[in-house]
Amino acid sequence: DGRLTFYPGNQTVDLPFINFMKRYGTVFLNAYTNSPICCPSRAAMWSGLFTHLTESWNNFKGLDPDYVTWMDLMERHGYHTQKYGKLDYTSGHHSVSNRVEAWTRDVDFLLRQEGRPMVNLTGDRKHVRVMEADWRNTDKAVNWIKEEAVNLTQPFVLYLGLNLPHPYPSPYAGENFGSSTFLTSPYWLEKVNYEAIKIPKWSSLSEMHPVDYYSSYTKNCTGEFTKQEVRNIRAFYYAMCAETDAMLGEIISALRDTGLLKKTIVIFTADHGELAMDHQQFYKMSMYEGSSHVPLLVMGPGIKEQQQVPNVVSLVDVYPTMLDIARIPVPQNLSGYSLIPLLHGKAENEVSPRGPRPSWVLSEFHGCNVNSSTYMLRTSKWKYITYSDGHSVLPQLFDLTADPDELTNVAIKFPVIVHSLDKILRSIVNYPKVSSSVQEYNKRQFISWKQSLGQNYSNVIANLRWHQDWLKEPKKYENAIDKWL
Repeated sequence: DGRLTFYPGNQTVDLPFINFMKRYGTVFLNAYTNSPICCPSRAAMWSGLFTHLTESWNNFKGLDPDYVTWMDLMERHGYHTQKYGKLDYTSGHHSVSNRVEAWTRDVDFLLRQEGRPMVNLTGDRKHVRVMEADWRNTDKAVNWIKEEAVNLTQPFVLYLGLNLPHPYPSPYAGENFGSSTFLTSPYWLEKVNYEAIKIPKWSSLSEMHPVDYYSSYTKNCTGEFTKQEVRNIRAFYYAMCAETDAMLGEIISALRDTGLLKKTIVIFTADHGELAMDHQQFYKMSMYEGSSHVPLLVMGPGIKEQQQVPNVVSLVDVYPTMLDIARIPVPQNLSGYSLIPLLHGKAENEVSPRGPRPSWVLSEFHGCNVNSSTYMLRTSKWKYITYSDGHSVLPQLFDLTADPDELTNVAIKFPVIVHSLDKILRSIVNYPKVSSSVQEYNKRQFISWKQSLGQNYSNVIANLRWHQDWLKEPKKYENAIDKWL
């Protein structure tokens, strides 16, 4: 959650290396993902293109494996490149459940796709390396800096992708039943300031926006939660952020120890945030701040120190920024704009060859746990969220200055604002058309998957992540799918 990198969010947990980057670099106060889920978000970051252009509709469908990313271009221009850890931007990964849930989101049924979110404390006060796979990748990156990067005659670009902070699968619920355990050790939990944890306000289920209700239900969050449960989920999430920060620290320390820190630009960001029980949801897949607002910090030579940038920016800006750093000509067809003018503390009137940076960012979502294509336009104070064809589901409008917790939808109160934001949105993307093509794609994919299973279909569909609900009335749910088809 990007809000943890600046005041007041950063009061809840000690993140020394994020703070180090703020002191010696620039923090973006309003950075957003272009799609709040792993693969589509990363597809946008690696391509510099909005999701409706990459057609990365869900966690199963990303970029083609041979797509030319900014890293590929840097390699072609003489950079030594190295990648470690989670990449997750090409097609074909993630569980069968994940894609089937995305394809069937228009089916008229409500099924829980996740285990109920819970916490688990592991180890003792000396247990530092909880997410072992991430630590192994961090070690690889550190060793590479100390053994390879330090001896290179050419410039380098190193990418390290971490899984944390991400809930872990809950083994108690069977392998297909969601990732919903917030896991940490006492060592990290001690970095969290329990007094500063805000317990989010929830609307009653009957007052929820229909798409929020669907999300909350499919994420298994509509039951009763005590304040203590909610506080713990949030605290454990913040502790997982502290562990992530320590991995960032290992990279910064390795660069400092080798004398490379002064001549290396370091960028820290995320593919999406975590709701951590904001709006009675955990996970991402939402346009609310907890899910869509990401961290973005940059430090290094030429980057202004102790700068806070209020402009709205998004992950598609990473592609042109990387090319700008490497002095490679930036293609004209990108959705993003270079961050370099902002990082150098220049006024916005010193514009790029493409003209001024727009005063909005776009995020969209077409995957699982949400029963409608969703589009978000964020401007200086407004967040406009619209769904599907723009008519069949009511839009939402939040004034983030007056209502930072996004508790009051003022769309009906400000029809003129809604109209003007919708007009801007339609000039960027013909969203009713995109929604319709996603619906067609979902049906096609589902039909071909169903045909590939033959006689085994009924058994496989019954035992995906929703099996605990499905098995109560399998015929009813199969019929609902037939009706949809």
